[in-house]
Amino acid sequence: MEKATFAGGCFWCMVKPFDQWDGIESVISGYMGGHVENPTYEDVKKGDSGHLEVVQIQFDPTIFTYEQLLEIFWQQIDPTDDGGQFQDRGESYKTGIFTHSDKQVELANKSKQALADSGRFSKPIVTPIRPAETFYIAEDYHQDYYKKEPDHYAEDRAMSGRDEFIQKNWKK
Repeated sequence: MEKATFAGGCFWCMVKPFDQWDGIESVISGYMGGHVENPTYEDVKKGDSGHLEVVQIQFDPTIFTYEQLLEIFWQQIDPTDDGGQFQDRGESYKTGIFTHSDKQVELANKSKQALADSGRFSKPIVTPIRPAETFYIAEDYHQDYYKKEPDHYAEDRAMSGRDEFIQKNWKK
């Protein structure tokens, strides 16, 4: 098993796209990248902990590759927005790829360059690629939120603008 860690704005919206594939062992919501030890959701939400909301994925690379995970990741976010994602604004909602190995660094950089070269977006791709740091698991009520609270999840996602962006930019 390997790990992949992605920040794509609100972690509620980042679980389901990864959670439905063979070879994905788990998708855990949490926090990474900041300076506060054992942060709470409230610490991160305030925006001064330095942490981003992330999903950490345990996967079997012989069944589902890191390159496939990157492809899914890019199609969930606006990689040109460095102020947050969709309705969620601020530091904790910024995007990022946290790498766990030199190979992941290489593949992430390659995929980011391919996206930049594709001409899909007129603005620069600003999603940073950073070494993974300590992963802090989010509170239990955030885990598998789309399953636990399907109505609220659907309502929040519908209001976010994420689906419209995906439809406009990725479903061509």
